Amino acid sequence: MRPGLLPYQLHRRLCQARDLVRARALGPLTLHDVAREAQLSPAHFLKVFQRAFGETPHQYRTRLRLERAKALLAKSDLPVTEVCLEVGYQSLGSFSSLFAAHVGQAPSAWRRAMRPQVQVPRAWARLTIPCCFQGLYFPA
Repeated sequence: MRPGLLPYQLHRRLCQARDLVRARALGPLTLHDVAREAQLSPAHFLKVFQRAFGETPHQYRTRLRLERAKALLAKSDLPVTEVCLEVGYQSLGSFSSLFAAHVGQAPSAWRRAMRPQVQVPRAWARLTIPCCFQGLYFPA
């Protein structure tokens, strides 16, 4: 085995553990649960997970949660507090600080900056609706 490469079976188990983190990113999950999925001790699991994926399971989970928060902020009208709770954080202050540290802007500022890039302009909205429904949404 060359340095930097993991045996196939170990890599497969790590991928299964990463899938578990992704599936339960918003709910309760412990390091022991994920390490058990990979059939490793928690300490060894942390070491090889970071070696394989370049981030710890906690960093991976945080990144997934923040990506979900960014999508909700850009595409929905949920208040920032609701987004915070929706992505698994209990404290708005902690969520906002973490979001700003990773993204570079507060959640509300990021929403204002991204909203114009995600919304379909009203003039183009007609092009996205079939002709048979346009009369319902855009009366003459």
